[in-house]
Amino acid sequence: MPYLTRRPSHRCATWPPGGAGGTPGTRPRTALGIPGYAHPLLAPAEWTALTRPGTPLHWVVLDVADGPGTRPDPHCLEAAGRLRNAGIRVLGHLAVPSGARTFAELISDAHRYLEWYRVDGFLLDGCPTGRAALPEIRRTTAALRTLSDQTHIVLGHGTHPDRSYAEIADQLVTFSGPWSAYRWSQAPEWTAEHPPERFCHFVHGVPRPHLEAALRIARWQGAATIYLTDRTDHGGRVDPWASMPGYWDEIVSRVGTGVSE
Repeated sequence: MPYLTRRPSHRCATWPPGGAGGTPGTRPRTALGIPGYAHPLLAPAEWTALTRPGTPLHWVVLDVADGPGTRPDPHCLEAAGRLRNAGIRVLGHLAVPSGARTFAELISDAHRYLEWYRVDGFLLDGCPTGRAALPEIRRTTAALRTLSDQTHIVLGHGTHPDRSYAEIADQLVTFSGPWSAYRWSQAPEWTAEHPPERFCHFVHGVPRPHLEAALRIARWQGAATIYLTDRTDHGGRVDPWASMPGYWDEIVSRVGTGVSE
């Protein structure tokens, strides 16, 4: 049983954030956020599965080559086009660990994503969590929002950041890690001030028998965008998000029908 430091939020909300008011008594729609599959040449089945009718998706991250790459990739162009034609939001992957990329490099990558792949927003992966980095992240998100009228910004902290980050992004990834940690995780009290569609949880190494428990934890902690997989990172040596979980059809069915909602 996870230790929680907040009460579950039952406020009604709409998707996407910032939309019109919802119907009283409704709950936010839980759906999948795809952190970024391997290149379409390496994971063709994964990319094809995303456009199947009825797949409950909030967005899919496109990571061409640890960013947009140096030139348009025809395979990624095709994959992104299929998603857009299916009405699925596509986010470009921007790596922002402290000191790894300059502001100019990040904005340049964002321009390429928009020009080549017509993305709908960005996942800022490796986003810092402390107040000291807040001004620079605020500067970056403000610049990204000037590039498009509908830019959707997700800050990929991987853990709960300073609460002020919620003021500058559409969503925060407040958990990214293994099931062994998630099952005992907690959410700080301030998260109850925001509706569940503001938060994302990515959990790897979830055994099939624990799917129900993982979905329940996401609901208790108020995260409406989730991704659960039985793949593991093998001690940090493997990307657990590169391929779809072995129970993909089951999780699509559970999330799509509102199980554990």
